[in-house]
Amino acid sequence: MTTPSEPVVAERRHLLNLAYRLLGSLAEAEDAVQETYARWYALTPPQRDAIASPGAWLTTVAGRVCLDVLGSARVRRERYVGEWLPEPLPGPTGPVADPADRITLDESVSMAFLVALETMTPPQRVALVLHDVFGYSFAEVAGITGRTPAACRELASSGRRRIRASRPAVPVTRQADLVRDFKQAWEAGDIDALVGLLDPGATLTADGGGVVRAALRPIEGGELVARYVVDLSAGAAGALTLVERPVNGLPGLLLQRGDELAAVYAFDIADDRITRIWAVRNPEKLRPWQ
Repeated sequence: MTTPSEPVVAERRHLLNLAYRLLGSLAEAEDAVQETYARWYALTPPQRDAIASPGAWLTTVAGRVCLDVLGSARVRRERYVGEWLPEPLPGPTGPVADPADRITLDESVSMAFLVALETMTPPQRVALVLHDVFGYSFAEVAGITGRTPAACRELASSGRRRIRASRPAVPVTRQADLVRDFKQAWEAGDIDALVGLLDPGATLTADGGGVVRAALRPIEGGELVARYVVDLSAGAAGALTLVERPVNGLPGLLLQRGDELAAVYAFDIADDRITRIWAVRNPEKLRPWQ
């Protein structure tokens, strides 16, 4: 077991930040970090003393553990009921028991970025995140992935092309205004107002995981999305409440049924319109919000 005096403990937050971005799941990230530390403490004291940079060693092991998890996750997600979405994170709303357990919220954990990462191969994802987000050289990335630096450069480049369109296109304050307007139009059941806020090609993707009811395929088209959310409220058993909250560092909404959290909504906005909505309903993915 670790103790506060051991310098490797200070690496925990870095490892958790890395693993969450690589895996898109806080639960899987915590398991990967635990496995990384388990391998560290499985070394003999002389073996640990011989490691010049424990932090680099832990990062290398965590990266390889995540690569293994990503490979098996693809198989699991093929069997997933409906659409699979990354696990959303709440913003810092108060003190936490251990600051090392808090993910740093920035552009690299936006839902749009994490969803774009899901379209990549595991090596692309690892190369891109390690180099572009955490600033590791391609030589260092090569040591983690088992590929050459040139191959890692190409992996990151091909991954980068996939995410260019996922960057926030409007200031966060404007995003907050649009999400607030969406909330008010939804509460009023005003389909015309909702359609005006949505891009004509907007999509809504829901993740119920087969645990709760959710659309199994993305809802496509601004008008269809508007009617879907209004019908969702009309058909709900019990009163629903919408609450504005940051989701992965950007403006979002919580859907509550009484005291129960029913869903977390994240948004992607471009050209002053809402282009994509992600609705995470799977209760297992809402654990950090409880």
